[in-house]
Amino acid sequence: MSAAREYGLDEDYEWARPPAEGWTADDLDRLPNLPPHTELIDGSLVFVSPQTEFHMFTLRLFENSLLDQAPVEFEVFREFTVKLDKRNRPEPDILVIRAGADTGPRRTCVKPEDLVLAVEIVSEDSEDRDRKVKPWKYANAGIRHYWRVEENNGSPVVYVYELDPATSKYVPTGVHHDRLKVGEPFLIDIDLTAGNRRRRMTAESN
Repeated sequence: MSAAREYGLDEDYEWARPPAEGWTADDLDRLPNLPPHTELIDGSLVFVSPQTEFHMFTLRLFENSLLDQAPVEFEVFREFTVKLDKRNRPEPDILVIRAGADTGPRRTCVKPEDLVLAVEIVSEDSEDRDRKVKPWKYANAGIRHYWRVEENNGSPVVYVYELDPATSKYVPTGVHHDRLKVGEPFLIDIDLTAGNRRRRMTAESN
């Protein structure tokens, strides 16, 4: 079976052929028929796997919590790309950016200097990227805060990192299981068990 048919495409479908030097960040806005949430890592297109229930509930929990708690000098974006450089344009699950950043109604990415916090919710296919590749790139771009969220028995565990300006590397500042309470980039208090409780209540009502 051809790859085209496996993805429900016509046999004569032509996959995008990368140039010899790889794709650029601006190509994401020009290439036709890209799946939603396609990222660019080191000039290569990265497609995401189907979203899991854990990812959906966790994404909603963090988005709503940060929107409720963010001061007016910050904005909270969901699944929006950041143009780190010419060949890297990842899409964090949650972004906290400075209010007044040059986004505009037609912008499709943010600049790394405007990004204060990047949050990645780890999936099976993104473990290496979220644990190794992306934090290294985010740190090199000067993004001060990075959170990695992993699943443990259906609940999120949050690994919190802050940029060390002397080394331009992330240092871990805490691992949070039932409750995430931090003072940077602003005062944040999230009940990490809320999503699991909601899933149990939904299951019991069905």
